[in-house]
Amino acid sequence: MKFHSTKKIKYWIQATRIETLPLSISGIILGSFFAFYNYSFDKIIFVLSITTAISFQILSNFANDYGDGILGTDKNRIGPKRVIASGKITLEELKKGILVNVFISITLSYSLIKYSFKNDYLFIVIFLFLSIFSILAAIKYTIGKTPYGYYGFGDIFVFIFFGLLSVFGSYFLQTKSVDYEVFILGSVIGFLCVGVLNLNNIRDIENDSKMNKKTIPTRIGFENAKFYHYCLIIISILLTSTFATKFKLSNNFIFIIVGILPISFHLFKVIQAKSPIEFKPLLKQLAISTFFFSIFMSIFLIYERIFF
Repeated sequence: MKFHSTKKIKYWIQATRIETLPLSISGIILGSFFAFYNYSFDKIIFVLSITTAISFQILSNFANDYGDGILGTDKNRIGPKRVIASGKITLEELKKGILVNVFISITLSYSLIKYSFKNDYLFIVIFLFLSIFSILAAIKYTIGKTPYGYYGFGDIFVFIFFGLLSVFGSYFLQTKSVDYEVFILGSVIGFLCVGVLNLNNIRDIENDSKMNKKTIPTRIGFENAKFYHYCLIIISILLTSTFATKFKLSNNFIFIIVGILPISFHLFKVIQAKSPIEFKPLLKQLAISTFFFSIFMSIFLIYERIFF
């Protein structure tokens, strides 16, 4: 790969899609600080969890560009031009980039798992399996004979990996215990992340229909996809309220209001949107809102643990 050119480096940075990285670590942040709330927190595990999640996301972004580049899906998309579609990076270069990132992801995963579980080989094997499965899922989203992102299964995988596995995995790495409440938080982040994907798919509904990409919006139509989005956001709000009430947090009313206010505002914006192109700014807004939602919830959990 030709990394010597400043312009080429700029293209590789563009391929990482830096704007997607905060969303990818939202579940890690929340799971880790829920562990802090339950008296378990290791800074090294936290840092390794964050860097591993980022490596998975970059791998997913590279693979997404590669798969869509082969199929020509990105040529007429409403969103920003990808590096393959724009000719900035070749397929061969990106393929090598994917292989390098697979190596980085495996190395970081092993370092995290080994440090967390020491010589507990059962959990080492289980989490290594989950890591390999995560890597394969990142690649198979748009690559292969049957890329699941082209058949409407992306929502399920996003809910599992960005929500449940992200929050529960980071929590378990810290605490070595299972608490069902962590699945409430995992579901909140999961539904919000699926919401981000759904907005992306609504924005691209016309181009995806032409390319026979069977996302949820292309299957159920524009208006039904909006209703599906309402459900995702409302469920996440209800689960947040359930969590705050369940733990009898000292200021749970403020917690609920401040935590869900930006997301509720986003919902009204979606209701007002009348065409796919209007979803372009809403996509970024929800991704940022989800990230700051995880930050706010984490700060609140820290506050509760220290002062109450």
